[in-house]
Amino acid sequence: MNATPARTMNLDALRSFVAIHETGSFRHAAERVNLSPSAVSLQIGKLEEVLGYRLLERNARRVALTEHGDLLLHQARNLLSLNDVTLALFRGSALEGRLALAAPHDLGISLVPDLLRRVAERYPRIRVDVRLGASTDIMNCFSAGQSDVVLFNDVGPPVIASRKIWSEPLVWLMARGGRASSENPLPLAVAATGCAWRAVALKALDASERAYRIAYDSDTLMGQAAALRADLAIAPLPLSLAQGELVEVPKTVGLPDLPQVHIRASHNDGELAKAVVSMVEEVARARQSRQFTSLADST
Repeated sequence: MNATPARTMNLDALRSFVAIHETGSFRHAAERVNLSPSAVSLQIGKLEEVLGYRLLERNARRVALTEHGDLLLHQARNLLSLNDVTLALFRGSALEGRLALAAPHDLGISLVPDLLRRVAERYPRIRVDVRLGASTDIMNCFSAGQSDVVLFNDVGPPVIASRKIWSEPLVWLMARGGRASSENPLPLAVAATGCAWRAVALKALDASERAYRIAYDSDTLMGQAAALRADLAIAPLPLSLAQGELVEVPKTVGLPDLPQVHIRASHNDGELAKAVVSMVEEVARARQSRQFTSLADST
C-alpha cells in the first residue's frame, strides 16, 4: 500500500497570508510582497487547498481570519522567522551589531513589540536594547548619545530633527459606561509634568474655563489606563487607544477639542539605526491599514 505523499506549505504563500492579516487587505499585502492582488489571491487559494480549511473571510470592506486562519497565523510567523534566520546564517546578514532604542511607555506597549519582532525576523544578528521612560528622560538619553534611535510623540513642531512616522487625533477617553466625565471638578489621569499630552490638555481646559483636578498621576500608560478602567478619571490619549473598555468621552460633555498627536523618530545616522527607523515606518503603515479597516467595518 502506497503512503500518502507529504504536502509542503509554500513559504511565499505564508508570507502573503501574514501580510494580509497585518495590512487588512489583499491590495496592501500585494504591495508589501511585490505581487499582484490576483497572484496573492491564488497563493491563498492553494494554501487553503493544502490545509483543507478556509483561512480568510472576505467581504467588500474587510478581511478577517477564520478560526483556522487564526490557528495558522502563529505557526506561519514561526516558520517565516526560522526561514529568515536560516538564510541569514548561510548568506551572512548585511547588518549586525547592537542598537539602543529609547521610547516612551505608550509606544513601548503599542509599537515597540511589533518592531522588535520584525527586526528579529529580518536582521537576526542585530541586538536591540530597549529603554522605556518618560518623554523628557528618553529625549535626554538620546541627546546624551545613550541611544541610537529615539521614538517620541508631540503635538507641535518637533523639538529635534526627526522624521514623522504617523499622526492621529488626541482625544478624551473614559471607561465604557463610566461617570467620571460628569464630575465637577473634572478628574484627570495624566503623566508627569513634561508630557506633551498633559500640557496641551491642561491648556485647553484652562482656555475653556473648565474646572479640573489631577486625580491620578502616572508616568506609564498602563497606570493611566487602569485609572480610566476603574472610572477614577478621564485622560487625553491617542484615538487608537479607544478600544475595549476605553471609549471617547461623548461630545455632549462639552470638553475642548485636542490637536493631532505626531509620532516621530530620530536616529544617529548609523546604518543600523536607519534600518530600524525604516522598519518603524513599516509597522506604522500596517497599523494605519488595520485602523482604516476597523473604521470602515464600524460604519
